[in-house]
Amino acid sequence: MSRDLYEQFPYIETEDIIIRKMKKVDTDSLFAVCRNKNVFKYIPEFLYAEDRELLKVAIWKLGEYDFAERRWIIAGVCLSENPERIIGTAEMFEYNEAVNSVEIGYRLGEEFWGQGIAVKVVHAMTDYLFGEIGVNRIQATLLPENVRSKRVLQKTGFQKEGLLRQVSFWKGKGIVDLEVYSLLRSDIYD
Repeated sequence: MSRDLYEQFPYIETEDIIIRKMKKVDTDSLFAVCRNKNVFKYIPEFLYAEDRELLKVAIWKLGEYDFAERRWIIAGVCLSENPERIIGTAEMFEYNEAVNSVEIGYRLGEEFWGQGIAVKVVHAMTDYLFGEIGVNRIQATLLPENVRSKRVLQKTGFQKEGLLRQVSFWKGKGIVDLEVYSLLRSDIYD
């Protein structure tokens, strides 16, 4: 199966997690994730929030405007046992139809670290992107010191491709080096 990533906002459900579009009623649970500086130690401060009302506007922008403009998909992550509580985000962006590739990102509230949830989120996203969207390449970039995320990517089959030196400007960090990890359809299905 192959279809456009922006044809429909993703709803991904597994036995343990749900990845879904966020609503304004999700502001409080997302705020609990996004106000914690530890969550943003190794990722861009995009979505960092000290103001609940600004976050409510951001949820609308991410769910409606950025999706409609084909810029970014930021979905909420919930545990299946509590589908109304956002515990993190699953991100899909830099969709390139010509190359048939997409970049992913993820973040979880600190209380959910070290429980294997991030691995489940990445598996759910890769299954969705390979199976329903039909992409050929999924990649993730991260700061070299982000050891936890490296482990998540390695556990889900991603391979390190290399280091991009002084490649990006991240708010709160300045110009940064990034490691690139990728997973190809042929890594799983061949």
